[in-house]
Amino acid sequence: MIDANVLVIDDDDDILLSARLFLKQHFNQVVTCKSPKEINVLLSHNEVDIILLDMNYQKGASNGREGLYWLEHILSIDKDYVVILMTAYGNVELAVQAIKKGATDFILKPWENEKLFATLSAASRLRQSNKKVKKLEKIHSSLQKDQARQFEHIVGNSAPIKHLQNTLVKVAPTDANVLILGENGTGKQVFAYELHKHSLRKNHIFMHVDLGSLNENLFESELFGYAKGAFTDAKDDKPGRFELADGGTIFLDEIGNLSQPLQAKLLSVLQNRTVTRLGESKERKVNVRLITATNMPLNEMVAKGTFRQDLLFRINTVELLLPGLAQRGEDIILLANHFLHSFSTKYHKSLYKFEAKAESLLLGYHWPGNVRELQHVIERAVIMADGMEISAGDLQLSPQKFGGNSVIQPEMGLEEMEKLMVQKAIDKHKGNISRAALELGLTRAALYRRIEKFDL
Repeated sequence: MIDANVLVIDDDDDILLSARLFLKQHFNQVVTCKSPKEINVLLSHNEVDIILLDMNYQKGASNGREGLYWLEHILSIDKDYVVILMTAYGNVELAVQAIKKGATDFILKPWENEKLFATLSAASRLRQSNKKVKKLEKIHSSLQKDQARQFEHIVGNSAPIKHLQNTLVKVAPTDANVLILGENGTGKQVFAYELHKHSLRKNHIFMHVDLGSLNENLFESELFGYAKGAFTDAKDDKPGRFELADGGTIFLDEIGNLSQPLQAKLLSVLQNRTVTRLGESKERKVNVRLITATNMPLNEMVAKGTFRQDLLFRINTVELLLPGLAQRGEDIILLANHFLHSFSTKYHKSLYKFEAKAESLLLGYHWPGNVRELQHVIERAVIMADGMEISAGDLQLSPQKFGGNSVIQPEMGLEEMEKLMVQKAIDKHKGNISRAALELGLTRAALYRRIEKFDL
């Protein structure tokens, strides 16, 4: 039994009876009707996969114009419907014309049952394939929209972030390979997607591959694909991530985790711009924009011989170094408010601001998990909060030392907190204003204004 539903439309009762009696033995459901004027109602009330459509309905008609009209009507409802035309021997040329207009196939009347079954079986496979493609297109579209919402823009006004944004604007429209460096949680994937979103490949796929989670044995098959029979469970041909990303951007996250044999294989792909599926000898061209990221010190690894220097040259035409959240202090409250609005909407809360003590606590914490940790803290606070404001207690953070013996307390005012942070940064860097400003996420001029303001 074939998992498909068939609609047969013909003005001849004998044809309908013959088709129904034969086809119901082989298909899930067979619906018949005498007039194509019922098509709209039938398609709205039945899940139809294959439509068997006669070409003439008026008595004595043989030009097939009605069939062509109703064919176009059906495909205007859904271009993926599989329509098979029924025609008499004299109308073969007309049937060929109809195929050019979108019909899948045609059969001659009177038909042979074996021929009818073979034609409808092939049509069923085509319909299932169309459904899968449509589903994949919807999934891809949905994923891209979700990513666009998730990474709507880079939030930050600090000097390091503005510098990165300026670089991104210059680099994104090119096809230069970009290496993004930074601690965990600094937003490497956000920046990678922003590069893609502002590139000439923005209407194609953004393929994120976490190399750190790939088993070494699966690396080749996942990235480069495999041929049927390449290994025990390879029951079909399967394209790899590079092929799937063709025309778009591939983002290889945690590239520092690759073993040296895998580094060599990746280098070969990047040099030749081709992939060879496991179990095949055929080279397939791929056209992708490469973005990589890691929190590991690749230059040190090159010096130690654990990372290939030639691979490093390939992946870092442009290098972006993302600062930790502690180095962009003036962005903390901006980011916190961004996440507050996002999660308040998600969880249907009416939270709109942080209490002063909560802001002080956010500014005083050292954020070892960077932006990702801040995001999780705000999400948890939104879930736990009862009022319309986030309190210090909702954040569930302990007071943290900023440095030295001075401790930032939740009860401190914002100015007192800011003064202490500025003083500690200056002390830490022994009066070096440039380094202190970099750590605070300020320009030198902005830091000088604060020094004057607090009489430091």
